[in-house]
This record gives sequence, structure tokens and C-alpha cells, in this order.
Amino acid sequence: MLKNNKFFIKKLKNIIFLGHWSYYDEIEEINSKLNLSTFKISSPSFKTKFKSQKNIKFFTKLDNKLENYLKQKKINRENSLFISFGSRWIFNKHQINNIFWNNLINFHGTRLPIDAGGGGFSWRILRGDRLGCNLAHVIDEKIDTGPIIANDEYIFPNSCKKPIDYENFYFKKFTPFYEMLISKIKSKGKIALLNQNKSLRLYNPRLKTKINGWINWNWEAEDIFNFINAFDEPYEGASTTINNKFKIYLKEVHLHKGEMSSHPYSKGLIIRKNKDWIVVAMGGNYNLLIEKVLDNKGKNTFEKIKVGDRLITDIKYLQKSLSYRPIYK
Repeated sequence: MLKNNKFFIKKLKNIIFLGHWSYYDEIEEINSKLNLSTFKISSPSFKTKFKSQKNIKFFTKLDNKLENYLKQKKINRENSLFISFGSRWIFNKHQINNIFWNNLINFHGTRLPIDAGGGGFSWRILRGDRLGCNLAHVIDEKIDTGPIIANDEYIFPNSCKKPIDYENFYFKKFTPFYEMLISKIKSKGKIALLNQNKSLRLYNPRLKTKINGWINWNWEAEDIFNFINAFDEPYEGASTTINNKFKIYLKEVHLHKGEMSSHPYSKGLIIRKNKDWIVVAMGGNYNLLIEKVLDNKGKNTFEKIKVGDRLITDIKYLQKSLSYRPIYK
């Protein structure tokens, strides 16, 4: 409930998750510890992502069918908190007011308003951002623009390199943050809201690895290094081709200064090959060590690589990478 720029729920009894998150089970344990009932609602596009579809209700639209479901389950919306975890719905005013009774919030893993949108960990790896954030905000009719309920910043350790590393560390920080906030709401605490500064807002669109993940070998070595890391686990890997003939995916890369410097024309050339890695010239003092070169099926394809081959990306793939914006319905 929103009143006088404060958020509160009179007597919290239910938590309803909207969307999908890999850590639902762990979060549900916290709800149980706090004597709260948990319900899960998602869209059909997420069906294959759930380990089990038991006790999950799927809705293509958030309409009267959802309202009937809430009545059937005897869920009193006045005593319920609806939480969006990566849901693909854009909530409208009617849904926010009449279905969710303004008890609808979102947990966002980046700093707002400077990190609105999707693809959070990948975008931060691209620009070398080492600050993490647990943040909860009220959902309004736009994307990630609602007033902030609570937030907590921290530093990602040096061991975080790929999106999966960031995600795992984020979850360690998230669980105590979640429990703190839900406990505060359950204790009938009225939480003062912080309105976002619109003039600082930056928006990052979602990314689709197989289309947006093509490597531009004209970039500086550090930018290429960050780019490959940004599409590493849990994603397929950053894309390029060998001699412009067949597509490969790169993972497990390291910036390396142990070779002789090279001219920019040598960028992408495989200058040395070990049984476990290849050395790729970057022009200047840096080179790349690459441990994983995968084919379309995710299998190692080291045997196809020879010293003197060049990693290169055709301009048509780079243009598509820049112009393509994935929209998830």
C-alpha cells in the first residue's frame, strides 16, 4: 500500500512471485521461516526454465483469469506482497491498482536510475563496473522507474569475471537483504520511499547472445576481453569466425603481455597454439589467451584451429549485432 510517500502492508501473510528466478527455492525457505505462504505465477515463455512446474500457475495475460485464481486460492490482496523477479510483463495502471492493489514491487540487481533495463551483469562487465547493488522499488507503469524502497551497495570481488560469477555473488548478498526487507514489511513498518532522479536515468536493453555477441576485432584488447567475458557462462559465448568460414564461440579468456608486441594489422591472428589454449594477437602490447573454442553444439573445436588462422567477424554480423534489439513477449 502507498500512502504519504510510504510503503507498507497492514498484515503480511502471502508472497506471490511473478516471473522466474533460479533461486526461488532458497527464497521460499526464507518466507517459510517468516511464516509466510508462497505462490508462484509466471508466463508460458518461462515453462522450460523451471525444474518443476508443480505449484506454479502460468498466465499469458494478467487479466480476470488471474483475479479468479487469486480468489480461488483465497489470497487476500490486502495482506499480500507481489514480487517481480525478471518477469516479462509490462504492468499497466489497471493491473497495478486493481489486481495487485499497489502491493507490487521489483527486486533489481543494479543501481537505479543509472542501470535500468535488462542484461544487467553483461552490461556492467562491458564497462568494467565493479559495484553491486541490492535494490527494491515499487512498480509503476514504466520500466524500473518506480520509487525505491530499499537499496544496499557492495563491491564485487576480483574473483568475479563472468556473468555466472557475478550472479552467484549477488545471490549471497541478496538473501540477507531480502530477509531484512520482508521482515520489516511484516512487522508493519512504514518504509519511506525515495523517488528516482529522472535526469540520471540510463537504460540498457536486453541482449541475445547469439545475435548481439559478435566480436569486433577492431576494438582495443581490453574492450574485446570484457566483451567475451560478458557473454561467458551461463551464456553460449561471444561469437566470431575462423578465416570467415565457420562460426565459433569463445570462452575462458585472459589478457596476456608475455609475447612480443604486434602491429594492429595482426589483430585476430592465432600466433601460437598449445594443446589447452591459443594465443591471439591484439595489436600493441596485449594478446589474448583463449581456453575454450566451441562449435554450435557447444563442443570444443580446437582441432580445426591452426597457427596463422585469423579470427574475424564479417561486417554484416556486426551490423546486425548493433541493430538487433530482442523483445521478449
